[in-house]
Amino acid sequence: MIGDPLVLALAMVGVMFVLLLSSTWIGFSLIGTGIAGLLMYDLNLPPTLSIWDKIGDLLANSMWNSMNSWALSALPLFVFMGEILYRTAISTKLLNGLVPWLTRIPGRLYHINVVACSLFAAVSGSSAATTATVGKITLDELTKRGYHKSLALGSLAGAGTMGFLIPPSLIMIIYGVLSDTSIGKLFIAGIIPGLILALLYSLYIISQSLLHPEYVPEEQEASYSWGQRLGLLREILPVFLLIALVLGGIYMGITTPTEAAAIGVVGALALALYFRNLTWESFKEACLAAVRTSAMICFIIAGAAFLSQIVGFVGIARALSEYIASLHLSPYVLILVIGIMYLFLGMILDGISIVVMTLPIVLPIVVQAGFTPLWFGIYLVFMVELSQITPPVGFSLFIIQHISQQDLPTILKATFPFFLIMIFMAVLVTLFPELVFYLPAKMVGG
Repeated sequence: MIGDPLVLALAMVGVMFVLLLSSTWIGFSLIGTGIAGLLMYDLNLPPTLSIWDKIGDLLANSMWNSMNSWALSALPLFVFMGEILYRTAISTKLLNGLVPWLTRIPGRLYHINVVACSLFAAVSGSSAATTATVGKITLDELTKRGYHKSLALGSLAGAGTMGFLIPPSLIMIIYGVLSDTSIGKLFIAGIIPGLILALLYSLYIISQSLLHPEYVPEEQEASYSWGQRLGLLREILPVFLLIALVLGGIYMGITTPTEAAAIGVVGALALALYFRNLTWESFKEACLAAVRTSAMICFIIAGAAFLSQIVGFVGIARALSEYIASLHLSPYVLILVIGIMYLFLGMILDGISIVVMTLPIVLPIVVQAGFTPLWFGIYLVFMVELSQITPPVGFSLFIIQHISQQDLPTILKATFPFFLIMIFMAVLVTLFPELVFYLPAKMVGG
């Protein structure tokens, strides 16, 4: 039996990694780690109460409380909305509408990745869906037109991760549920950092295009009159309307995130029917994919809730917080240490796993250091975005490798500058937290 909570925490981390390395499902790994923690801890239970009875009570209680959440119901709805859009021609229309507006900017069509990913992220909520959908359209088009392969791959990898930052975001929903933070405020808080990150990506593309003129093909792009540009806006107007429909109600305090998600599903179906590209087969595929994704995420959340309860029950969170406090680290040094930890975790875990596995331990420490859960939620999203393009488990890297048929070292080299830009943005948000707080403070009742 282990009586010291910190020693127990190390033992539980070891158990967790053994389970993960044995290819056990993440949800089962989290539950198994929690059970192992209770079995190793000296509980001093009365003779009438079995350890397995206690485990059963905690497991049932934590799973029910984590799943019995009205806010969590927004998650499968946003997943479903993204799946519908992924299987329709809305994304192609988005590209057609953007091309005329980017031909005069240095770098020209490289910016398609940034702008298209930003817009699609605002209606999908998933980095994987954003990267896959935009990448399938833009990479082939850029290659045919003679654009530099490395900058095209890097801009897609960097911009594709914004599906987690620009609302609605599945990671924000999960974080909001686990941390008891307003999901609506998280959505609004991500807008300014998301737009700044997109701007930094575009500025990098412009600088590279000016420094390396050979990156942009010499042949002239088709010229468009203002009448043609305005006419082609009809192609992207439906996307803007859907974004306004989903986020406008949240921003004005009219709808909750769950209600906005339901409206978004109806809006996505209406657009698909309007463009006449939703078949019965694609609708069934969207339903099944949404169920699979939602069930996987919810099972992970349930396992994380159980582990979180165990961490609190045996006193790990309190002991760890007291230990960190005894080190007398400044708040910024603490955030730096946590950021390095997340960079390491991003090499071996996917984004959702990072959030649900670390939040029970990290959040109390961060709050004790003086940071708010709202700000830390946006900071954590940046760390999760980094995990999407961190080898060897960066999920966006696998998606781009599948789409482009390029080897992983080539993709990593192309992605590295955008990886550094994302780290810079995380530092910027840390030094200037008003970037996160400004819009939520303007919310109705905010």
